[in-house]
Amino acid sequence: MTTILKTILLLTISNVFMTFAWYAHLKNLNHKHWLIAALVSWGVALMEYLFQVPANRIGFTVMSLAQLKILQEVITLSVFVPFAVLYMNQPLKLDFLWAGLCLMGAVYFMFRT
Repeated sequence: MTTILKTILLLTISNVFMTFAWYAHLKNLNHKHWLIAALVSWGVALMEYLFQVPANRIGFTVMSLAQLKILQEVITLSVFVPFAVLYMNQPLKLDFLWAGLCLMGAVYFMFRT
C-alpha cells in the first residue's frame, strides 16, 4: 500500500472517531449533563488521535503540510455527509455538493505541480 493510501485510510478512520466525538452526543447524550457528554466525547476523541497522529506523520513524508490539511478537509466532508444523513437523520442538501466542489478546487490548487 502506498504512503498516500495509508495516510488516507488512517485519516478516514480518525475522522469517523472525531465526527462521533464532536456530534454523536447531540443524539445519544442530549439528556445528560454537558460535562458527561464532554467526557464521553473526549474518550472517543482519544481514539481519533491514535489514528490521526500516525497518519499525519506518515503523510508528511510525501506531502506538504498544506496538502495534508486539504486532504483532511476532503476526508472530513466525505465522512460527515453520510454521518449527518444516515446517523443524525439530517436532510441531504445540495449545500454538501457545493462544499465538495469548493474542496475539489482546493485539492486542485494544493496538489498541482
